[in-house]
Amino acid sequence: MKVSHLRLALCVCLTAPVGAAIAQKNEAEGIQEVIVTAHPLSGEGLSQAGIVLGGAELERKLATSLGATLSTEPGINSAQYGAAVSRPVIHGLGGPRVRIMEDRIDTLDVSVTSSDHAVTVEPFVADRIEVLKGPSALLYGSGAIGGVVDVHTGRIPHVLPDAALSGGIESRYDNNSEGLNTTIKADGRLGERWAWHVDANWKDAEDYEIPGFAESSRLRALEAAEEEHDDHDEHDEHEGEAHDEGEVRGELPGSAFDFETYAGGVSYVADWGFLGVAVSQTQANYGLPGGHGHHHEEDHGEGDHEEEHEGEHEGEEEEGNPVLDLEQTRIDLELGVKDPFGAFDSLNIRLGINDYEHVEIEPNGEVATEFTNEAWELRGELTYSTELWKGAFGVQHTDRDFSATGAEAFVPPVETVETGLFWIAERPFERFDLEVGARIGRLEHDPSNASKDSFTTYAVSVGAVVPLGDNWKLGLVADQASRAPVSEELYSNGPHLATNAFEIGDSTLDTETATGLAATLSFDRGDWEGAATVYYNHFSKFIYQQATGEEEDELPVFQFRQNDADFVGIDLEASVRLAQWESGNVTLRGMLDYVSAERGDERLPRIPPLRYGAGVSVRFGQIDANLDYMRVSAQDKVADYELKTDAYNDLRLFVGIERSTSSGSMGLFVQGKNLTDDEQRQHTSFIKDFAPSPGRTLEVGVRVTF
Repeated sequence: MKVSHLRLALCVCLTAPVGAAIAQKNEAEGIQEVIVTAHPLSGEGLSQAGIVLGGAELERKLATSLGATLSTEPGINSAQYGAAVSRPVIHGLGGPRVRIMEDRIDTLDVSVTSSDHAVTVEPFVADRIEVLKGPSALLYGSGAIGGVVDVHTGRIPHVLPDAALSGGIESRYDNNSEGLNTTIKADGRLGERWAWHVDANWKDAEDYEIPGFAESSRLRALEAAEEEHDDHDEHDEHEGEAHDEGEVRGELPGSAFDFETYAGGVSYVADWGFLGVAVSQTQANYGLPGGHGHHHEEDHGEGDHEEEHEGEHEGEEEEGNPVLDLEQTRIDLELGVKDPFGAFDSLNIRLGINDYEHVEIEPNGEVATEFTNEAWELRGELTYSTELWKGAFGVQHTDRDFSATGAEAFVPPVETVETGLFWIAERPFERFDLEVGARIGRLEHDPSNASKDSFTTYAVSVGAVVPLGDNWKLGLVADQASRAPVSEELYSNGPHLATNAFEIGDSTLDTETATGLAATLSFDRGDWEGAATVYYNHFSKFIYQQATGEEEDELPVFQFRQNDADFVGIDLEASVRLAQWESGNVTLRGMLDYVSAERGDERLPRIPPLRYGAGVSVRFGQIDANLDYMRVSAQDKVADYELKTDAYNDLRLFVGIERSTSSGSMGLFVQGKNLTDDEQRQHTSFIKDFAPSPGRTLEVGVRVTF
């Protein structure tokens, strides 16, 4: 590994992520943690389903990517592409339908362009992560038609901290990939008006271990059957490549990574509000595991069927896997004003400016493709309150200049400009609280090789929060939202090796529209709490890829098209405190989620299967222990040109101990992941048949705060 294990020793003399340690200390002292969310409406509960991860719970669930961090939450899965890369999938929707933000501004990277591109926001520096599920997340643009993930970093301080200096370091090591992950965070004040923040994260790992073959049993069987039917010449041409790839076992080639993130921010804080700036930089180098760069032909018959082809790519002359070398610099500015004028309570203006580039390097060292994205986003909100209503008006403007050049550039350079206006409000009535909102936007794509395309998008939402006695609450939402097609869906025309397809866009695509109904029943009776959400979303002109039956560059051709689609699902979670005493408690919890997605009488691809699980938490003095089990069912309801996945178990154990010190606290923890060493293949992953999740992993860590 490039980074020395000396970092592990540093954690005995510095500090840990502040939020997690403080939350654990507060819990031990019986202090309830209060999380103030960024949503302008009620802090006591929204009609739409959502999740907030913070404090000790976030610290326990942290993983090397954002998607993996959230992947055990009800209704959220991960589109994994090795250990370093994954985007969240919400209710079966991912990619351009889920908007990922850093402090309420888009990440402005190119992760939405392809599944092998990393999300540049680092979960290990997060104070909390908020998730809003469904189209009613209309504050954030047409890219939020499936939901929103907002990572709050605290890089621009909003208030003066109590202490002149506080902060920490956490470092953890895992035995599976020899991975080392270290995070440093610090906050402080200068004089009476200035607040500052710094954070840094270093993480690196070797190729991770897997319990069996890299290729799934179904893919290996398909390869064997195809070889039997190939003529002698074709067999000789592909035999070595298919055999070598199919025999890889015990370790996943190309899964190593090395990430570094640095950030600093400063704010001037006064009685009227604050003005702050933050600068962050991310550098990364990671392998592209699985079938990237290899081609294998599947023959499931003729006809127009949806799904990216689940085969190999054309073999490479050099052994090994491609790597992706990434660099990003981001500048954020924020202004917050209290009581700016009239009936308005606050004004918030946020600007994010991003300079992103990465190159994809073949095993022989040649640069295959270079991606750049120069982008900025401006967002302004005015919150208000009257005797009857409270809410917010806002404007959002995004400008992206995207370019991909090289052998695998399947999308032309495109400049995308989007502007939106929104309004949300709530009003209490005697028996319920009403929530309403509307948004209208205009998006324009200007490709280098074609004329401009413009789209008008909109979103409307009506919701109600209905108290049902002292302990129960019902949230109801009806909404309709539209999404403009992204540039990949309009202008693609080339081989996309990350999805193993020759992708062809359609410049005549129209906006897709989602009409949704959702109901969330929640209860909180002290020792008992939980929530159940049922939802239905009908998509008109749903954009998808369909096989044409043709081949180009030895890859199956997939054309972007539109048709109607339906998503139906349920999320459940509940917990009960079985016992409580002065220095601890025992809590039992459970969860279940399921989604079904169809286009007419055909299944949609990469839809997550049924999951259910249970866990128990024990708090005894300074010791915190959590045992969690999840059963992921087999997914046999698949699209054509898609292989099924088998069921698997996921057993995890976390044990931590924390001691107070004269200046803060010091904690040690150990956790095990996939303790049953099951072969875990996430059906939401493009490379599920080439790259399973890591096998049994033991992780140890230490953190200190002051």
